[in-house]
Amino acid sequence: MKRILLAVLALFILSCAEKKKETKPEPTPQEIAQRWSKEKAWKWYDQQSWLVGANFNPSTSINQLEFWQEDTFDPETIDRELKWSADLGMNLHRVYLHNLLWEQDSVGFLKRLDDYLRIADSYGIKTMFVLLDDVWHPIPKLGKQPEPVPHVHNSGWVQAPGAEILGDTTRHDELKGYIKGVTRHFATDDRVLVWDVYNEPDNVASQPGRDSLEVKNKHDYSLALLKKVFQWTREVNPKQPLTTGIWRGNIDHWGHLDSLPEVDRYMIENSDVVSFHAYDGDMNDVQKKINLLQHYERPLLCTEYIARGNGNTFESVMPILKENKIAAINWGFVSGKSNTIYPWKSWDSTFTSEPKIWHHDILRQDGTPYSQEEVEFIKAIVKDKN
Repeated sequence: MKRILLAVLALFILSCAEKKKETKPEPTPQEIAQRWSKEKAWKWYDQQSWLVGANFNPSTSINQLEFWQEDTFDPETIDRELKWSADLGMNLHRVYLHNLLWEQDSVGFLKRLDDYLRIADSYGIKTMFVLLDDVWHPIPKLGKQPEPVPHVHNSGWVQAPGAEILGDTTRHDELKGYIKGVTRHFATDDRVLVWDVYNEPDNVASQPGRDSLEVKNKHDYSLALLKKVFQWTREVNPKQPLTTGIWRGNIDHWGHLDSLPEVDRYMIENSDVVSFHAYDGDMNDVQKKINLLQHYERPLLCTEYIARGNGNTFESVMPILKENKIAAINWGFVSGKSNTIYPWKSWDSTFTSEPKIWHHDILRQDGTPYSQEEVEFIKAIVKDKN
Protein backbone atom coordinates (compact mmCIF):
# COMPACT_ATOMS: atom_id res chain seq x y z
CA MET A 1 0.00 0.00 0.00
CA LYS A 2 2.82 2.35 0.90
CA ARG A 3 4.49 1.68 -2.46
CA ILE A 4 1.27 2.48 -4.29
CA LEU A 5 0.90 5.77 -2.41
CA LEU A 6 4.51 6.69 -3.16
CA ALA A 7 4.02 5.88 -6.85
CA VAL A 8 0.85 8.01 -7.02
CA LEU A 9 2.65 10.87 -5.26
CA ALA A 10 5.56 10.63 -7.69
CA LEU A 11 3.20 10.76 -10.67
CA PHE A 12 1.44 13.77 -9.16
CA ILE A 13 4.71 15.64 -8.64
CA LEU A 14 5.85 14.77 -12.19
CA SER A 15 2.53 15.96 -13.62
CA CYS A 16 2.79 19.28 -11.78
CA ALA A 17 6.35 19.74 -13.00
CA GLU A 18 5.32 19.12 -16.60
CA LYS A 19 2.46 21.62 -16.35
CA LYS A 20 4.81 24.19 -14.89
CA LYS A 21 7.25 23.52 -17.70
CA GLU A 22 4.59 23.80 -20.41
CA THR A 23 2.84 26.91 -19.08
CA LYS A 24 5.10 29.92 -19.15
CA PRO A 25 3.52 32.77 -17.23
CA GLU A 26 2.88 36.06 -19.00
CA PRO A 27 5.51 38.67 -18.14
CA THR A 28 4.58 41.27 -15.57
CA PRO A 29 4.45 44.95 -16.62
CA GLN A 30 7.86 45.39 -15.00
CA GLU A 31 9.31 42.57 -17.11
CA ILE A 32 8.02 43.84 -20.46
CA ALA A 33 10.77 45.45 -22.53
CA GLN A 34 10.51 49.18 -23.02
CA ARG A 35 11.03 51.29 -26.11
CA TRP A 36 14.69 51.51 -27.01
CA SER A 37 16.56 54.54 -25.77
CA LYS A 38 17.83 56.97 -28.38
CA GLU A 39 21.36 55.87 -27.55
CA LYS A 40 20.54 52.19 -28.16
CA ALA A 41 18.75 53.02 -31.44
CA TRP A 42 21.72 55.00 -32.76
CA LYS A 43 24.22 52.37 -31.64
CA TRP A 44 22.26 49.82 -33.69
CA TYR A 45 21.90 52.12 -36.70
CA ASP A 46 25.52 53.24 -36.78
CA GLN A 47 26.50 49.60 -37.26
CA GLN A 48 24.57 49.47 -40.55
CA SER A 49 25.81 50.45 -43.95
CA TRP A 50 23.45 52.59 -46.00
CA LEU A 51 20.30 50.47 -46.24
CA VAL A 52 18.87 50.27 -49.75
CA GLY A 53 16.20 47.96 -51.10
CA ALA A 54 12.62 47.41 -52.13
CA ASN A 55 9.29 46.23 -50.83
CA PHE A 56 9.62 42.70 -52.15
CA ASN A 57 6.77 40.57 -53.47
CA PRO A 58 7.70 37.96 -56.10
CA SER A 59 6.27 38.70 -59.53
CA THR A 60 4.27 35.46 -59.45
CA SER A 61 2.27 36.53 -56.36
CA ILE A 62 -0.67 38.91 -56.38
CA ASN A 63 -0.54 39.42 -52.61
CA GLN A 64 0.88 38.25 -49.26
CA LEU A 65 -1.25 35.09 -49.21
CA GLU A 66 -0.16 33.90 -52.63
CA PHE A 67 3.44 34.70 -51.69
CA TRP A 68 3.47 32.40 -48.64
CA GLN A 69 0.83 29.67 -49.00
CA GLU A 70 2.32 26.23 -49.56
CA ASP A 71 0.73 25.67 -52.98
CA THR A 72 2.02 28.95 -54.42
CA PHE A 73 5.27 29.57 -52.53
CA ASP A 74 7.80 29.96 -55.35
CA PRO A 75 11.43 29.68 -54.19
CA GLU A 76 12.72 29.49 -57.76
CA THR A 77 11.27 32.89 -58.64
CA ILE A 78 12.29 34.31 -55.25
CA ASP A 79 15.89 33.15 -55.77
CA ARG A 80 16.07 34.58 -59.29
CA GLU A 81 14.61 37.95 -58.33
CA LEU A 82 16.66 38.34 -55.14
CA LYS A 83 19.80 37.74 -57.18
CA TRP A 84 18.77 40.57 -59.49
CA SER A 85 18.23 42.73 -56.43
CA ALA A 86 21.68 41.97 -55.09
CA ASP A 87 23.13 42.75 -58.53
CA LEU A 88 21.75 46.28 -58.11
CA GLY A 89 23.48 46.59 -54.75
CA MET A 90 20.36 46.24 -52.59
CA ASN A 91 20.85 44.94 -49.05
CA LEU A 92 17.43 45.16 -47.37
CA HIS A 93 13.92 44.11 -48.40
CA ARG A 94 10.65 44.93 -46.69
CA VAL A 95 8.43 41.85 -46.83
CA TYR A 96 4.76 41.52 -45.88
CA LEU A 97 3.29 38.64 -43.87
CA HIS A 98 -0.32 37.80 -42.92
CA ASN A 99 -2.05 36.45 -39.81
CA LEU A 100 -4.18 34.01 -41.82
CA LEU A 101 -1.03 32.17 -42.86
CA TRP A 102 -0.29 31.46 -39.22
CA GLU A 103 -3.83 30.22 -38.63
CA GLN A 104 -3.66 28.01 -41.71
CA ASP A 105 -0.34 26.28 -40.97
CA SER A 106 1.96 27.91 -38.43
CA VAL A 107 4.68 25.26 -38.71
CA GLY A 108 4.75 25.30 -42.50
CA PHE A 109 4.57 29.10 -42.55
CA LEU A 110 7.62 29.43 -40.31
CA LYS A 111 9.49 26.93 -42.47
CA ARG A 112 8.75 28.96 -45.59
CA LEU A 113 9.89 32.13 -43.82
CA ASP A 114 13.12 30.33 -42.96
CA ASP A 115 13.47 29.24 -46.60
CA TYR A 116 13.01 32.84 -47.76
CA LEU A 117 15.53 34.17 -45.25
CA ARG A 118 18.05 31.53 -46.31
CA ILE A 119 17.77 32.62 -49.94
CA ALA A 120 17.93 36.33 -49.09
CA ASP A 121 20.90 35.81 -46.79
CA SER A 122 22.77 33.97 -49.53
CA TYR A 123 22.70 37.23 -51.50
CA GLY A 124 23.60 39.44 -48.54
CA ILE A 125 20.07 40.82 -48.19
CA LYS A 126 18.53 41.51 -44.77
CA THR A 127 14.78 41.48 -44.18
CA MET A 128 12.26 43.81 -42.56
CA PHE A 129 9.09 41.81 -41.91
CA VAL A 130 5.74 43.64 -41.89
CA LEU A 131 3.28 41.95 -39.52
CA LEU A 132 -0.03 43.78 -40.15
CA ASP A 133 -1.42 46.04 -42.87
CA ASP A 134 -4.53 48.25 -43.13
CA VAL A 135 -4.30 48.80 -46.90
CA TRP A 136 -6.44 47.62 -49.86
CA HIS A 137 -9.04 44.82 -49.67
CA PRO A 138 -10.73 44.58 -46.23
CA ILE A 139 -11.79 40.92 -46.63
CA PRO A 140 -8.78 38.58 -46.98
CA LYS A 141 -9.44 34.92 -47.73
CA LEU A 142 -7.17 31.90 -47.72
CA GLY A 143 -6.93 29.53 -50.67
CA LYS A 144 -6.65 30.33 -54.34
CA GLN A 145 -6.26 34.06 -54.83
CA PRO A 146 -8.03 36.02 -57.58
CA GLU A 147 -6.37 36.72 -60.88
CA PRO A 148 -5.24 40.32 -61.37
CA VAL A 149 -7.75 42.80 -62.75
CA PRO A 150 -6.05 43.82 -66.02
CA HIS A 151 -4.27 47.20 -65.92
CA VAL A 152 -5.36 47.95 -62.33
CA HIS A 153 -2.91 48.80 -59.56
CA ASN A 154 -2.68 46.21 -56.75
CA SER A 155 -6.11 44.73 -57.43
CA GLY A 156 -5.49 41.68 -55.21
CA TRP A 157 -3.63 43.06 -52.19
CA VAL A 158 -5.38 42.35 -48.88
CA GLN A 159 -5.48 43.85 -45.41
CA ALA A 160 -4.18 41.99 -42.37
CA PRO A 161 -6.09 41.11 -40.28
CA GLY A 162 -9.01 42.48 -42.31
CA ALA A 163 -12.26 44.12 -41.25
CA GLU A 164 -13.84 41.09 -39.59
CA ILE A 165 -11.22 40.91 -36.85
CA LEU A 166 -10.07 44.54 -36.81
CA GLY A 167 -13.60 45.86 -36.29
CA ASP A 168 -14.26 43.60 -33.28
CA THR A 169 -11.98 44.38 -30.33
CA THR A 170 -13.06 41.15 -28.63
CA ARG A 171 -11.29 39.28 -31.45
CA HIS A 172 -8.01 41.21 -31.43
CA ASP A 173 -6.42 38.67 -29.10
CA GLU A 174 -6.79 36.07 -31.86
CA LEU A 175 -3.71 37.73 -33.37
CA LYS A 176 -1.57 37.34 -30.27
CA GLY A 177 -0.30 33.86 -31.15
CA TYR A 178 0.67 35.01 -34.64
CA ILE A 179 2.47 38.17 -33.54
CA LYS A 180 4.34 36.53 -30.68
CA GLY A 181 4.94 33.26 -32.54
CA VAL A 182 6.63 34.87 -35.55
CA THR A 183 8.62 37.47 -33.61
CA ARG A 184 9.75 34.91 -31.04
CA HIS A 185 10.89 32.47 -33.74
CA PHE A 186 13.15 35.11 -35.30
CA ALA A 187 13.85 37.24 -32.22
CA THR A 188 17.60 36.54 -32.32
CA ASP A 189 17.96 35.89 -36.05
CA ASP A 190 20.57 38.16 -37.66
CA ARG A 191 18.87 37.77 -41.04
CA VAL A 192 15.92 39.83 -39.75
CA LEU A 193 17.01 43.45 -39.31
CA VAL A 194 13.81 45.28 -38.31
CA TRP A 195 10.19 44.55 -37.42
CA ASP A 196 7.59 46.82 -39.05
CA VAL A 197 4.69 45.93 -36.79
CA TYR A 198 1.83 47.61 -38.70
CA ASN A 199 1.73 49.21 -42.15
CA GLU A 200 -0.36 52.38 -42.52
CA PRO A 201 -2.81 51.86 -39.65
CA ASP A 202 -6.13 53.62 -40.27
CA ASN A 203 -5.74 53.65 -44.05
CA VAL A 204 -9.35 53.36 -45.28
CA ALA A 205 -10.04 51.55 -48.56
CA SER A 206 -11.74 53.89 -51.00
CA GLN A 207 -11.87 51.72 -54.12
CA PRO A 208 -15.32 51.07 -55.64
CA GLY A 209 -16.99 48.11 -53.93
CA ARG A 210 -14.51 48.06 -51.07
CA ASP A 211 -15.37 51.24 -49.21
CA SER A 212 -18.63 49.67 -48.02
CA LEU A 213 -16.67 46.71 -46.56
CA GLU A 214 -14.45 48.90 -44.40
CA VAL A 215 -14.57 49.21 -40.64
CA LYS A 216 -16.52 52.26 -39.52
CA ASN A 217 -14.52 54.60 -37.29
CA LYS A 218 -11.47 52.63 -38.32
CA HIS A 219 -9.05 54.88 -36.46
CA ASP A 220 -10.42 53.72 -33.10
CA TYR A 221 -9.96 50.05 -33.92
CA SER A 222 -6.56 50.49 -35.60
CA LEU A 223 -5.25 52.38 -32.57
CA ALA A 224 -6.55 49.73 -30.18
CA LEU A 225 -4.88 46.96 -32.19
CA LEU A 226 -1.68 48.94 -32.68
CA LYS A 227 -1.30 49.28 -28.90
CA LYS A 228 -1.73 45.53 -28.45
CA VAL A 229 0.75 44.66 -31.19
CA PHE A 230 3.42 46.85 -29.63
CA GLN A 231 2.75 45.25 -26.25
CA TRP A 232 2.95 41.70 -27.62
CA THR A 233 6.20 42.37 -29.48
CA ARG A 234 7.69 44.12 -26.45
CA GLU A 235 6.84 41.03 -24.38
CA VAL A 236 8.88 38.94 -26.82
CA ASN A 237 11.67 41.54 -26.69
CA PRO A 238 13.42 40.73 -30.00
CA LYS A 239 16.97 41.92 -30.56
CA GLN A 240 15.75 43.88 -33.61
CA PRO A 241 14.14 47.33 -33.35
CA LEU A 242 10.41 47.92 -33.85
CA THR A 243 8.86 50.54 -36.10
CA THR A 244 5.67 51.55 -37.86
CA GLY A 245 5.77 54.20 -40.56
CA ILE A 246 4.04 57.58 -40.52
CA TRP A 247 2.50 58.18 -43.90
CA ARG A 248 -0.33 60.73 -44.10
CA GLY A 249 -1.71 64.12 -43.25
CA ASN A 250 -0.37 67.64 -43.14
CA ILE A 251 3.39 67.22 -43.09
CA ASP A 252 3.75 70.54 -41.27
CA HIS A 253 2.56 68.59 -38.21
CA TRP A 254 4.99 65.69 -38.55
CA GLY A 255 7.57 67.19 -36.21
CA HIS A 256 5.11 68.09 -33.47
CA LEU A 257 3.50 65.24 -31.53
CA ASP A 258 0.67 67.37 -30.16
CA SER A 259 -0.46 68.21 -33.71
CA LEU A 260 -0.64 64.62 -34.94
CA PRO A 261 -3.74 62.38 -35.01
CA GLU A 262 -3.75 60.00 -32.05
CA VAL A 263 -2.80 56.96 -34.17
CA ASP A 264 0.17 58.75 -35.73
CA ARG A 265 1.34 60.12 -32.41
CA TYR A 266 1.31 56.64 -30.90
CA MET A 267 3.31 55.33 -33.87
CA ILE A 268 6.07 57.89 -33.36
CA GLU A 269 6.11 57.60 -29.57
CA ASN A 270 6.54 53.81 -29.62
CA SER A 271 8.88 53.17 -32.55
CA ASP A 272 12.50 52.40 -31.72
CA VAL A 273 13.52 53.80 -35.10
CA VAL A 274 11.25 56.20 -36.98
CA SER A 275 10.02 55.16 -40.42
CA PHE A 276 7.99 57.08 -42.97
CA HIS A 277 6.64 57.05 -46.53
CA ALA A 278 7.59 59.65 -49.11
CA TYR A 279 5.69 59.55 -52.39
CA ASP A 280 5.86 63.35 -52.72
CA GLY A 281 6.55 64.82 -56.14
CA ASP A 282 8.07 67.98 -54.69
CA MET A 283 11.50 67.19 -53.27
CA ASN A 284 11.15 70.17 -50.94
CA ASP A 285 8.38 68.21 -49.24
CA VAL A 286 10.59 65.12 -48.95
CA GLN A 287 13.32 67.22 -47.35
CA LYS A 288 10.74 68.90 -45.11
CA LYS A 289 9.53 65.51 -43.86
CA ILE A 290 13.10 64.57 -43.02
CA ASN A 291 13.80 67.86 -41.24
CA LEU A 292 10.67 67.52 -39.12
CA LEU A 293 11.19 63.86 -38.26
CA GLN A 294 14.75 64.60 -37.21
CA HIS A 295 13.22 66.47 -34.26
CA TYR A 296 12.68 63.07 -32.63
CA GLU A 297 16.43 62.42 -32.67
CA ARG A 298 16.15 58.81 -33.84
CA PRO A 299 17.38 56.96 -36.94
CA LEU A 300 15.10 57.38 -39.95
CA LEU A 301 14.01 54.77 -42.51
CA CYS A 302 12.02 55.62 -45.62
CA THR A 303 10.06 52.41 -46.15
CA GLU A 304 8.07 53.46 -49.24
CA TYR A 305 8.78 55.82 -52.13
CA ILE A 306 8.72 55.97 -55.96
CA ALA A 307 5.77 57.36 -57.88
CA ARG A 308 7.39 58.26 -61.17
CA GLY A 309 4.35 59.94 -62.69
CA ASN A 310 4.28 62.34 -59.75
CA GLY A 311 7.95 63.22 -60.21
CA ASN A 312 9.04 60.93 -57.36
CA THR A 313 11.93 59.04 -58.94
CA PHE A 314 15.11 57.25 -57.91
CA GLU A 315 17.15 60.11 -59.35
CA SER A 316 15.27 62.71 -57.30
CA VAL A 317 14.74 60.89 -53.97
CA MET A 318 17.78 58.65 -53.43
CA PRO A 319 20.37 61.47 -53.23
CA ILE A 320 18.35 63.16 -50.48
CA LEU A 321 18.03 59.94 -48.50
CA LYS A 322 21.70 59.07 -48.96
CA GLU A 323 22.89 62.51 -47.89
CA ASN A 324 21.01 62.04 -44.63
CA LYS A 325 21.89 58.31 -44.32
CA ILE A 326 18.23 57.36 -44.35
CA ALA A 327 17.24 53.85 -45.41
CA ALA A 328 15.82 53.92 -48.96
CA ILE A 329 13.20 51.21 -49.58
CA ASN A 330 11.13 51.79 -52.71
CA TRP A 331 7.83 50.12 -53.53
CA GLY A 332 8.08 47.24 -55.96
CA PHE A 333 10.86 45.39 -57.70
CA VAL A 334 9.87 43.03 -60.52
CA SER A 335 6.70 43.83 -62.46
CA GLY A 336 4.16 41.06 -62.08
CA LYS A 337 0.72 40.11 -60.80
CA SER A 338 0.46 43.11 -58.48
CA ASN A 339 0.27 45.42 -61.53
CA THR A 340 1.97 48.21 -59.63
CA ILE A 341 3.50 49.60 -62.79
CA TYR A 342 0.05 51.18 -63.14
CA PRO A 343 -0.70 54.31 -61.09
CA TRP A 344 -3.15 54.52 -58.19
CA LYS A 345 -5.57 56.34 -60.48
CA SER A 346 -5.90 53.19 -62.61
CA TRP A 347 -8.82 52.30 -60.29
CA ASP A 348 -10.71 55.28 -61.68
CA SER A 349 -9.56 55.36 -65.30
CA THR A 350 -9.14 52.85 -68.09
CA PHE A 351 -5.72 51.62 -69.20
CA THR A 352 -5.55 49.20 -72.12
CA SER A 353 -1.80 48.73 -72.30
CA GLU A 354 1.38 49.22 -70.31
CA PRO A 355 1.70 52.82 -69.10
CA LYS A 356 4.42 54.88 -70.72
CA ILE A 357 5.64 55.90 -67.28
CA TRP A 358 5.78 53.07 -64.76
CA HIS A 359 4.40 53.99 -61.34
CA HIS A 360 6.44 51.48 -59.25
CA ASP A 361 8.79 48.52 -59.96
CA ILE A 362 12.20 48.39 -61.60
CA LEU A 363 12.53 45.24 -63.71
CA ARG A 364 10.44 43.18 -66.10
CA GLN A 365 9.90 39.48 -65.44
CA ASP A 366 12.79 38.55 -67.73
CA GLY A 367 15.11 40.73 -65.68
CA THR A 368 15.42 43.57 -68.18
CA PRO A 369 14.96 47.05 -66.69
CA TYR A 370 12.14 49.48 -67.30
CA SER A 371 14.91 52.05 -67.67
CA GLN A 372 18.55 51.16 -68.23
CA GLU A 373 19.61 54.67 -67.22
CA GLU A 374 17.70 54.34 -63.97
CA VAL A 375 19.31 50.99 -63.15
CA GLU A 376 22.77 52.41 -63.84
CA PHE A 377 21.96 55.32 -61.53
CA ILE A 378 20.90 52.99 -58.70
CA LYS A 379 24.04 50.89 -59.07
CA ALA A 380 26.24 53.97 -59.08
CA ILE A 381 24.73 55.72 -56.07
CA VAL A 382 24.79 52.52 -54.01
CA LYS A 383 28.38 51.77 -54.99
CA ASP A 384 29.58 55.33 -54.34
CA LYS A 385 30.83 55.39 -50.74
CA ASN A 386 31.07 59.18 -50.53
